[in-house]
Amino acid sequence: MNTDQNSSNNNSSVRPQTESSRAGRELAGSDRVNRSLPPETISRLIHTALDARRFSYAPYSHYCVGAAVLTEDGTVFDGCNIENASYGATICAERTAIFTAVRKGHRRLIALALAAAPEGVEPSAIRDYPSPCGICRQVMREFADPSGFKVILAKSPEDYRILTLTELLPESFGPSFLQEQADTGAEQ
Repeated sequence: MNTDQNSSNNNSSVRPQTESSRAGRELAGSDRVNRSLPPETISRLIHTALDARRFSYAPYSHYCVGAAVLTEDGTVFDGCNIENASYGATICAERTAIFTAVRKGHRRLIALALAAAPEGVEPSAIRDYPSPCGICRQVMREFADPSGFKVILAKSPEDYRILTLTELLPESFGPSFLQEQADTGAEQ
C-alpha cells in the first residue's frame, strides 16, 4: 500500500539509462502530490534502490541500504551503503548515488528512492519506512530544489511514501544563502 501515490509494478529497473531507453516515459502523474514523477518512474527508482541494496557492505550495523537518484535529464544512478571499521569513513547509499551522479556531470537532481532493512530481511517486512540521515538530507539540498525534490521512502514497489525535501529538511541552509551573502557583501 503506498501512502502518497499510485504506483505501477514495473520490473524494468536497470543501471543508468541511455537517451533512447528513456524515450516515451513522460506520462502524467496520477495525483496532486507528484505530477512530475510518473508511476513507472517511481517503480523504476524503487526497483533500482532495492537492487542496489543487495551490494551493501554493512558488517557492523547489518543494516543494508540501497538508493537510486534521478537526474534532470532522466538518468538514474544507484548506490549502497558502505561501512568502515572507522565509522566516520562510512558512506550512506544516498550519498554514494548522488556523488556518482555528480562525478558523471549531473548536478540537478529530481528524485531519490531509498530502500533499507536489516541484513537478511526484505524491506517489505519492516514496520517503518526508511528515512535519510541528516547528512544525506543536506547533500540532497546541495543539488536539488527542496520544494520540488521528491524522496521516495520504499518498503516495496507497492508500499512507499513520497515526501519533498522541504518536508524532510525544513528551514534548510543551501547554496543560495552563500550567494545571497556574497551579493550583499558586494553591494556594500
